[in-house]
Amino acid sequence: MKDSKIISMKVPFIAALVFLLPIIDTSGAERPPNVLFIISDDLTATALGCYGNEVCATPNIDGLAARGTRFTRAYCQATTCGPSRASLMFGYYPYATKATGYTSGREEVGPDKDSWAQHFRKNGYHTARISKIFHMGVPTDIGPGRDGEDDPASWDEAFNSPGPESKAPGFGETLQNNPDGTKLGAAGGNRFSTVEAEGDHLVHSDGKTADKAIELIHRYKDLDKPFFLAVGFVRPHVPLVAPAEYFAPYPVEAMVLPPKLPGDRADIPDNPANRRTSTNLEMNLLQQKKLIRAYYASVSFVDAMVGKVLTTLEENGQRDNTIVIFTSDHGYHLGEHDMWSKVSLHEESARVPLIICVPGKEPAVCHSLTELLDLYPTTASLCGLPIPKNLQGQDISGMLEDPRVQVRDAILSSSKGRLYRTDQWALLDYGKAGELYDMEEDPKQYTNLIDHPEYADVLRELREGLTEKLREIENNDLNGALKSASAGPAPGTTIMPAQ
Repeated sequence: MKDSKIISMKVPFIAALVFLLPIIDTSGAERPPNVLFIISDDLTATALGCYGNEVCATPNIDGLAARGTRFTRAYCQATTCGPSRASLMFGYYPYATKATGYTSGREEVGPDKDSWAQHFRKNGYHTARISKIFHMGVPTDIGPGRDGEDDPASWDEAFNSPGPESKAPGFGETLQNNPDGTKLGAAGGNRFSTVEAEGDHLVHSDGKTADKAIELIHRYKDLDKPFFLAVGFVRPHVPLVAPAEYFAPYPVEAMVLPPKLPGDRADIPDNPANRRTSTNLEMNLLQQKKLIRAYYASVSFVDAMVGKVLTTLEENGQRDNTIVIFTSDHGYHLGEHDMWSKVSLHEESARVPLIICVPGKEPAVCHSLTELLDLYPTTASLCGLPIPKNLQGQDISGMLEDPRVQVRDAILSSSKGRLYRTDQWALLDYGKAGELYDMEEDPKQYTNLIDHPEYADVLRELREGLTEKLREIENNDLNGALKSASAGPAPGTTIMPAQ
């Protein structure tokens, strides 16, 4: 493996700056646990075996779920990459920060707010990022190995993992807006393109990310402080590119599409949240099956890379002192309601896989409502760090002791509208239009009840709850933030390609 090349210089006189960092007194105290945070990109929970998928092979993620707590009702705070990642890393709802586009969130929250990783860094942890944690364009940043919208103040070390993406050698296809198949090869950009690639895992960004994580885990064994290691895998974000061996178990003819019920879309508002349909993408049934095949191949590839990282953690003796978290930035449609991709506020797009494995805790399945916002305060609590008072998430560490514990009665997610989800009800609010579903009677969301007069009281209560939730979110400490300021690189930060 090639040596990493530093592409941004270390700040000089680092030794003098040590005195500016907080001093953590660990004399006589047990060393806090490490944190290994693994996040996939555009991964729907429904593609994982531990969430009920019987086709897509994910033995390593399933094994992590068997050892940890698997959350069945965890939700992102935005159904697109940038705002979701800014939200979970800075601890605010997008409605509070207005961080809704191609952003890390730093500009919106100001230089005086600590990100999740930055908070750990200031409290004695060595923090490192590999690949996409804050937003990076796929393939625009991933291809050349650029930083994207990173937050340098969060990390002691940061590594990028360039990859060929749709230019990878192999058999490529363009599945969208190509109904007759006359466009040959895999189109570039953020499109439904697939490549059954030649070569091994190290051809690809995610293979390099896994190998860099393995290298760091070995190196960090001798650190004099705990580590916070954030590992970002970019698949199954499009283009759906993986080594050909991961496509082999999924013959096209064996792929099964979700039910296409007559009239299913008749009560779904035709708005920007709901327009990524087979019709608008011009995908025939064969192309839809090929898309599912490539998505499953990409998920299995990520699962194999997760397995490499977890095996290393186990073999070098750090598993018993490391909290492991696995999740995705949001969910994904794979043909449900004839929709594809993210953006939608339906269950497939807003719900995320979430597994938290804490040494010494019994395995469990938790059905309580949770949000990605909860990761920052929860890990702070588990590691004995103070929980910043500005955070809008909840400490859910009690759920790891008893999965019946509940900390909220509703979740909020946003995109081209807002999702307000309670135990029983899901309100998808678009302003003048909307959708209402009884999640106990209709968990697949086939019957929109919003115009049914018998549910008028339920609708009124949910809208009142949403209004109160938004009012609560607005009551934050950001009004005085210097929103034009941007935090520069922290002392000692290096940005390197993971080769």
